[in-house]
Amino acid sequence: LELHHSGRYHCKSSVLFWWSLSAPETVTVHGVPLSGVSLWGQPPGGQVALGDRLVLSCMVAVGTGPLSFTWHQVGSEALLGTGPHLELRHVGDNDSGHYHCWVSDGDSEAKSVPLNVTVSEEKDPRAV
Repeated sequence: LELHHSGRYHCKSSVLFWWSLSAPETVTVHGVPLSGVSLWGQPPGGQVALGDRLVLSCMVAVGTGPLSFTWHQVGSEALLGTGPHLELRHVGDNDSGHYHCWVSDGDSEAKSVPLNVTVSEEKDPRAV
């Protein structure tokens, strides 16, 4: 079932040419509250070199309906983006900090545990 299946339903049957209609019943489909919001980064762990690219992804373990995502840096009121991914193309010194995503299904809201992003001056020699 989906949320839009809520409504009033009845049964209609016939025996020979005799039609019968049941009393209507109301069916209400409820959404499943959001939970298990997690956040991960690429490169892993939010460790990124100055000027490199960082992609953060927000995932929901449980929830229904169309989901909306917002991205925030702890300590800042600015909205950084919407959607399940946040891309920082050329990270700078001011991009270090804790990031989290908020997820909403229109009825409930859930926030991820913050991910600490660390911007270093040197490139990781293991990075290709």
